Amino acid sequence: MGLSTAYSPAGSGLVPAPLGAGAARRRSVQVRRPRLATVRCSVVDAANRQVQDGVATAVAAEAPASRNECFGVFCNIYDLKAEDKTKSWKKLVNIAVSGAAGMISNHLLFKLASGEVFGQDQPIALKLLGSERSFQALEGVAMELEDSLYPLLREVSIGIDPYEVFQDVDWALLIGAKPRGPGMERAALLDINGQIFADQGKALNAVASRNVKVLVVGNPCNTNALICLKNTPNIPAKNFHALTRLDENRAKCQIALKAGVFYDKVSNVTIWGNHSTTQVPDFLNAKIDGRPVKEIIQDTKWLEEEFTMTVQKRGGVLIQKWGRSSAASTAVSIVDAIKSLVTPTPEGEWFSTGVYTTGNPYGIAEDIVFSMPCRSKGDGDYELATDVSMDDFLWERIKKSEAELLAEKKCVAHLTGEGDAFCDLPEDTMLPGEN
Repeated sequence: MGLSTAYSPAGSGLVPAPLGAGAARRRSVQVRRPRLATVRCSVVDAANRQVQDGVATAVAAEAPASRNECFGVFCNIYDLKAEDKTKSWKKLVNIAVSGAAGMISNHLLFKLASGEVFGQDQPIALKLLGSERSFQALEGVAMELEDSLYPLLREVSIGIDPYEVFQDVDWALLIGAKPRGPGMERAALLDINGQIFADQGKALNAVASRNVKVLVVGNPCNTNALICLKNTPNIPAKNFHALTRLDENRAKCQIALKAGVFYDKVSNVTIWGNHSTTQVPDFLNAKIDGRPVKEIIQDTKWLEEEFTMTVQKRGGVLIQKWGRSSAASTAVSIVDAIKSLVTPTPEGEWFSTGVYTTGNPYGIAEDIVFSMPCRSKGDGDYELATDVSMDDFLWERIKKSEAELLAEKKCVAHLTGEGDAFCDLPEDTMLPGEN
């Protein structure tokens, strides 16, 4: 595709890039701060504004640092040729990713840019949110995206202000969160990360698309998602998700191993509840090649004890083996979670995601974010599955996870507009790998 460099007049802050001839078939990107040299594939240093391409010598005029800007080649005008216009290109999808310089994002961003998630006919823009400390690494991430030449990746911008980065986004993938430090109580982590997600919720409420879909990955993700949605009164609560898909994927893998089948034969595995050690991997409703799991795996003791513990401790075992927490598999599960919402669910199947419980048909307490079985028509929305079975064993464990989430909700009442916080979390239920 043809590319032509866009310019900003000297002294301007933010102006649309001029289109000139052929405007009808071009789409412009906004360019922040002036540029002097004409560069095909430039990387712009945010500190000194000098073009780093080995040949340019001019340095742009000093301007206040906004720390939110289009990046390098993505500041150029995209020139769609006539033959491209006839193809089924769709409207640009704007995707914000927080914690964009982290390990999970390092795997995820390239899957998004490749078309694996939204399809090979769907152009996207990536809006990457970092911090002052991570900004240089964020530039490195953008450079790698720039050098990868993904044809569907039309825009990349980086910044540290969520009110700028979240502007008009259609999807917000909230990965960035403070990790739990040595000796830190779960209640303290809830408060620290809760502040982050309250602020990001307010930013989404102010500037994001009114139908933005929000996937919270940063832990504790269920309650962080609740905090975020409580701070976004202009966005439907149904649009918020907490990531429990990695737990579902791990559960499918264990069932497949036990049954001696490949994991594509396993379906309808639900993770109920919190992303913690109170989570409930549901084998009662799970199927292997369309048959109930309990018909194939008749070892009830394994299902009720070892299966659940193995799923819960999988992350800890991975750390022992590899020396780091899961990043690639988490990125894959984020991809799976999004694809489940933008692709019609196969007939009779469902997937797990943490969603707002108000109005649920199961009798689970309202006004929390709880992982439940869902189906989608592929439009980004979902409905709760109603054709699920429940027994005493499953219900007892669901109620335990519910009680934990209700207790977490009280811990963050000051962040959800529900009065003073009262925190009483006697058990440490953080999943292995979150320490």
